[in-house]
Amino acid sequence: MKITKSSIEILVTGGSGFLGNAVVMALRAKHPDWKITVVDLKPPIKSGKRDGFIITDIRSAEDVDNIFDGYEPDAIIHTAGLVPDGQTRYSQSPKDRGRIFGTNCNGTSNILSAAKKAGVRALVYTSSCTVVTDDQNHDYPNMTEDIPTGSATLLYGQSKAHAERLVLAANDTTMKTCALRPSTIIGPGDVACVPTIHACIAKGETPYVVGTGDNLYDFVYVTNAADAHVLAVENLLSSHPTAAGEAFFISNQEPIYFRDFCLACWKEFGHVPKWQIRVPANLAWFAGWVAEWTTWCTGTEATLSRGSVEDAVGTRYASGQKARQFLGYVPKIGMAKAIKLSCKSYQDQLMQQFVPTRTATDSSSENKPSNL
Repeated sequence: MKITKSSIEILVTGGSGFLGNAVVMALRAKHPDWKITVVDLKPPIKSGKRDGFIITDIRSAEDVDNIFDGYEPDAIIHTAGLVPDGQTRYSQSPKDRGRIFGTNCNGTSNILSAAKKAGVRALVYTSSCTVVTDDQNHDYPNMTEDIPTGSATLLYGQSKAHAERLVLAANDTTMKTCALRPSTIIGPGDVACVPTIHACIAKGETPYVVGTGDNLYDFVYVTNAADAHVLAVENLLSSHPTAAGEAFFISNQEPIYFRDFCLACWKEFGHVPKWQIRVPANLAWFAGWVAEWTTWCTGTEATLSRGSVEDAVGTRYASGQKARQFLGYVPKIGMAKAIKLSCKSYQDQLMQQFVPTRTATDSSSENKPSNL
């Protein structure tokens, strides 16, 4: 597809985060002549000579409007969002709902409004597969984009579905929009998936197989997800934006049994369970209910809950055909390599915790670049 303008300016919201940073790196690698500006609450991990940075809280409409004071980017890649972690993922409290919807919905609405006024030509929104899969009452094998959203039972999926509807409704002749729905993202910088699975080793939980163990699940390596964002913004900026007004599931297109994924991760850390025992899903669900009540009484964080059991036994994978057809998206990093790289990165992170920190008076630290 031919992009109709040679000098392109891209604004990446959340560009200092796990996925956002990978998107910035992918843009820089494929389009070194493009100007990239990052919007986030913290500075980017790495900065290029053509990159800018603006500190902004997207929940503030005034702050978002100020971004575009004298600045008119061609396109926005909107990755900024709040992903609830731990047991907050399964919370239904008004306080958590306010936080999650405040960033994911109100923040997205602010970005859309300001983008329209600034004459932005294209906007790619990082949605989530949870717009469908956070309906924990059903399995979703081989998902396609014609499955209706709006049935999510969890706050995160609800918020992303609402924001996605806002983005797709904003698509018109002046600003083309589309939404990408990544599956669970793994890779360097992952603070949720691989670290949680690794923690099962120390807790002695690895021998227990919840449910049948034959539920297929989707993951996506972070650079593959970033590549999909680059393809999407190229499509929307082209003379024939076929992705406009569309949503796309983005995965590694290699569904894997959830249990096998865990086993593969544990093996990378040198751990193989010596025995296995199957725990029926209904029994595990009851144990999760007991754990919730116990932790509520003690005020501690639950490691097991009804929600986590439902996540562990659910079937959640997408077709991927639409992304291949419209965007030309083909994952470059396969699942086997993705697991190895993800675990190696987390292993290195754990090792760094045991490396003594040099002081300012340590002569060996002189003339070395800062990691900040």
